[in-house]
Amino acid sequence: MNSRLSSLNRYPFERLRALLADTTPAAVAPISLGVGEPKHPAPALFLETLAKHGDGFANYPATGGLAILKEASARWLERRFGLPQVDAARQIIPCSGTREALFSIAQAVVNPGGVVLMPNPFYQIYDGASQWAGAEAICVAATEANGYLPDYASLPAEVLDKTELLYLCSPGNPTGRVAPLDYLTELIALADRHDFVIAADECYSEIYPDETTPPAGLLEACARIGRDDYRRCLVFHSLSKRSNLPGARCGFVAGDAEILSAYLHLRTYTGCAIPPPIQHAAAAVWADETHVVANRNAYRASFEAVNRVLSPVTSVPLPDAGFYLWLPVPGGGETFAQRLYERSNVVVLPGAYLARTVDGQNPGDPYVRMALVDTPERCAEAARRMAPLL
Repeated sequence: MNSRLSSLNRYPFERLRALLADTTPAAVAPISLGVGEPKHPAPALFLETLAKHGDGFANYPATGGLAILKEASARWLERRFGLPQVDAARQIIPCSGTREALFSIAQAVVNPGGVVLMPNPFYQIYDGASQWAGAEAICVAATEANGYLPDYASLPAEVLDKTELLYLCSPGNPTGRVAPLDYLTELIALADRHDFVIAADECYSEIYPDETTPPAGLLEACARIGRDDYRRCLVFHSLSKRSNLPGARCGFVAGDAEILSAYLHLRTYTGCAIPPPIQHAAAAVWADETHVVANRNAYRASFEAVNRVLSPVTSVPLPDAGFYLWLPVPGGGETFAQRLYERSNVVVLPGAYLARTVDGQNPGDPYVRMALVDTPERCAEAARRMAPLL
């Protein structure tokens, strides 16, 4: 077996299952807020378009994706982030959800022994991708003290000079922090000075509380400084959260055409191509915003319902965007999650499972992550059961 398998840490949900395995839950209906899997219905437009193109399942999908999907993705980026131009043929590659692409991009751009930077806490794929690429993963604190924005510029020059890839997550999982444009432009300048690639995971960008202030994006920051080749910059977007389609496994990578050309070469071997009918259906929903606005309204209702219940008993740090509540809890995340399951049959994820211990400190220890992906009524019911324990 590949010796690198042993370097992969246990996935957070494996650890959660182990934590709760010997605990008998309360005899009430279960509510799970542990996994970030949207529970809202899939858009009818997607299902209707999929049915019209069902005969396409008889064909192998092209690795580079259908032109109709690449065009739809490029035009959406231009509308959403105010970009002057995105070359659909050269600056877009469809992918089977952002998870596989975030993992495989490290295999394309990182050499064994190189450095990969990421926030701490982080989405576990970043860490696994770095380990599998034979790189050194360096986790940089994203805590309340620094506004959940890691200070990468403070790292030693020799570390930055060895850096080949930086994972950025905005809106952040699990913190919900949005990186402002100034932060993004400074990060681009840092990448220029030290010659590394920025992989911006923006899959939560379409879930935000105020319709007038959508989260900024990395390519938007490029456009702000007059860079339309998006040099050293890649963004990863998905329909999983935006359109409640986690099972469709459909997203895209966009940005630097030179990097994407090399990345496409790797993808011809990995075989992660999207079935043609799903590509047609995805193109249709990238062109539609009505269902996305309705989706945001549903998430707002869930956050408002939970906040009404919890704010009388604890401080509720509402996120800038996304559907996670990163909640500090008494006794620490692991203890709280186990007791909550035992007393209330509600599942939340201990924050420590989303972070790495650095210098004896795990920044996720005091927290649990609550995924407010269920209906407002069920999210509020989970909060009511949680309030006495808080």
